[in-house]
Amino acid sequence: MDSSETRLPTVTQREQWMVESQVFQMYELLSSVPRNAQSVLLELQRDKHIEFLTNGLKQLGPSFCVLDANRPWLCYWILHSIALLGDSVDDELENNTIDFLSRCQDPNGGYGGGPGQMPHLATTYAAINALITLGGHRSLSSINRGKVYTFLQRMKDPSGAFRMHDAGEMDVRACYTAISVASVLNILDDELVKGVGNFILSCQTYEGGISGEPGSEAHGGYTFCGLATMVLIGEVNRLDLTSLIDWVVFRQGVEGGFQGRTNKLVDGCYSFWQGGVFALIQKLHSIIEEQLRLLDAGGSAIDSPQIASTSCHSGQRGLHDTSGSAKFSNIGFNFLEEPAEMEPLFHSIALQQYIILCSQLQEGGFRDKPGKHRDYYHTCYCLSGLSVAQYSYSKDADSPPLPRAVFGPYSNLLEPIHPLYNVIMDLYHEAHEFFSTS
Repeated sequence: MDSSETRLPTVTQREQWMVESQVFQMYELLSSVPRNAQSVLLELQRDKHIEFLTNGLKQLGPSFCVLDANRPWLCYWILHSIALLGDSVDDELENNTIDFLSRCQDPNGGYGGGPGQMPHLATTYAAINALITLGGHRSLSSINRGKVYTFLQRMKDPSGAFRMHDAGEMDVRACYTAISVASVLNILDDELVKGVGNFILSCQTYEGGISGEPGSEAHGGYTFCGLATMVLIGEVNRLDLTSLIDWVVFRQGVEGGFQGRTNKLVDGCYSFWQGGVFALIQKLHSIIEEQLRLLDAGGSAIDSPQIASTSCHSGQRGLHDTSGSAKFSNIGFNFLEEPAEMEPLFHSIALQQYIILCSQLQEGGFRDKPGKHRDYYHTCYCLSGLSVAQYSYSKDADSPPLPRAVFGPYSNLLEPIHPLYNVIMDLYHEAHEFFSTS
């Protein structure tokens, strides 16, 4: 008898089969319900989500004490989710949030996980995105950009990468949070950018995805962070985008959602971390076409002088004959102007179906997968991924999706996001204008 016929399934295989069974039961339930009665299952429970989110911003239970060093993240996850749903908080809650985040701002720059805590790149990114999401002069002017720049300089390692905090770990996430913050605040310059691209390149694996640090496994979150960073510093053409695409397209599972790594279970948060990669890829068509042409000619995807050097490729306009911060100031803005000439390379309806039917809870909030509990992190990134999927066939930032691009009723449509920063498009434009003139 062949040994393969008697081999017992692994724990991961059993878990995968269980998840598939739970998910497919939900899909079968939908198909068994009369069409005129399906609307409840297909509808985004907007009011319930807003209630769940608003209550969390006001007060959290004692079980959340384990997230004491992540309080700016809770602000961002909740506020961004509410904004995606087309709503906002009242004036009192807005002012309380601005005051709280101001107390998280370290006198020497950056934001800590709570008042009095040491500044950290992750919570700095979360706090600034939360303040941009609140919008308005009081919120945006509360950010001390000069001190933030000083903090970013301090986190810069001689190797070119960034550390998360003083003497902290150095990885792709640190690079993204630092570069994203500097870009959106219009303080990005040559000194902060120097060497970052080399570090990101060293983290692209044989699979094509990007790992957290050299020698580690490709991961959806790090792949988004690495790709977005390379766009923001004008060096995305140095990545092997053809192999990156090969890796990410196979992360969409039979359930319709995304896994974060090879042979892992589906998880709702990767609706954005992997889905957001596709939103960036769609605007990089000219670089991808050139890399494919080189491969067809028998060369390497990145061995052309035109590819290997920073040039005015898609999303990289305005980089010539400038110096200092000027050449980086409009990359994020110009990226939106690039048309999405490629159709999405993932099944956007299948992803929306997974989010609505399997991650959404009817009482409000989203979860990783069936059997898990709702939380603010998965609510934020499920909704962010849902927005990406809904707008995936739109050719430009001003084009609303057609009804057939939206799973369920058209009332499910969310606000569009800027895919590089994951903030609402209108709020990004307000911040861009504010930090370009102040």
